Amino acid sequence: MPAPKTDPKAGIGKPALYGRVREILAAARTGIARTVNTTQVMANWLIGREIVEEEQRGRRRAGYGTALLGELAERLRTDFGAGYGVDNLELFRRFYREYPQLLAEAVPERISDAPRRKSGHAATALLVPPTITTAAWKPGRLNPGLSWTHYRRLLRVDREEARVFYETEAARNAWSARELDRQVASLLFDRLAKSRDKQGLLRLATRGHEVSQPIDVLKDPMVLEFLNLPESPRLVETQLEQALIENLQQFLMELGKGFAFVARQQRITLDGDHFYIDLVFYHAVLKCFVLVDLKVGKLTHADLGQIQFYVNYYDRERRTEGDNPSVGLILCSDKNDAVVKYTLGEQQERNIFASRYQLHLPTEKQLQQELQRELRQLLPAPGTAPGVAKNSKSHGGY
Repeated sequence: MPAPKTDPKAGIGKPALYGRVREILAAARTGIARTVNTTQVMANWLIGREIVEEEQRGRRRAGYGTALLGELAERLRTDFGAGYGVDNLELFRRFYREYPQLLAEAVPERISDAPRRKSGHAATALLVPPTITTAAWKPGRLNPGLSWTHYRRLLRVDREEARVFYETEAARNAWSARELDRQVASLLFDRLAKSRDKQGLLRLATRGHEVSQPIDVLKDPMVLEFLNLPESPRLVETQLEQALIENLQQFLMELGKGFAFVARQQRITLDGDHFYIDLVFYHAVLKCFVLVDLKVGKLTHADLGQIQFYVNYYDRERRTEGDNPSVGLILCSDKNDAVVKYTLGEQQERNIFASRYQLHLPTEKQLQQELQRELRQLLPAPGTAPGVAKNSKSHGGY
């Protein structure tokens, strides 16, 4: 049965949906400039709530939702211009469904009895942005630091655990919407999840990125698309190093929280022989030096021995009171995980790590293929005695 025609003058629904939504938008426009982003987020959520509740009042006939949004969009365009088309109204509806408790903690006494009032006043009363302390905030609740552009990007993250992670990190680190978009596109959650067991994965998904031990800062692969370097066999370490220095701010962001740049080409002299560490950082949370060695091509056991040498030297000669043991990180374009495992042994999980770098943004399919490849290398071959090679704990979440 086709959807019943609605007289525009009579309003949409009883009480009139259009009147309630119009009042929300009118009240939102009067918000002061410093709260405009939060007011917009709240208004869009409230519009989504009105649409969902209107659809759920026994209106389950086929086609009703499409007709409802079409009529509403047409009338809103007349009074408020572009920006309230069907696509955006559908997004507002999804926003409410994905964040049903957005305002519940901020204004519980008002949100609990607000639905289905006969006028829009109850909804517009909620448009006064509440004061929310950092300590009281939880994922899924309104955060004044997140604009509608942030939430719109978060809604494109399908997996709930990943969305909660990105929401937490964006709020905690004051990411711009552009930074959030880059972190989602580079699959930050998946790259960090690779180095965690099941409990670590759960903490990552619910608490965000917490750093308490060296392995927590590891990302594999490291995504360096911002260098704008081509994937070429002619690339050499000096080019990669120079590009990282020229894009140091973005490189620090990719490394993660807590990193501070110390030096490049740090010279070590032993009995007249000179050695050079490509990049040296200090990690403010771990309270240790992080030594980075850059390798173009496949990683060898000799490269791992070299980074061990750098770490041992730093711990004996440069480490001061209050510093924790130094951490070594090799960035390479290719590595054999079995070689890393057998060369480093327990040090692999303690203070020396190897990560691939990629000069382009990976797709989720590419990352899953990489996980499967690593598992094939780390799992014992058929007929191998238990303990010769065991499943890496880093894949507990998959």
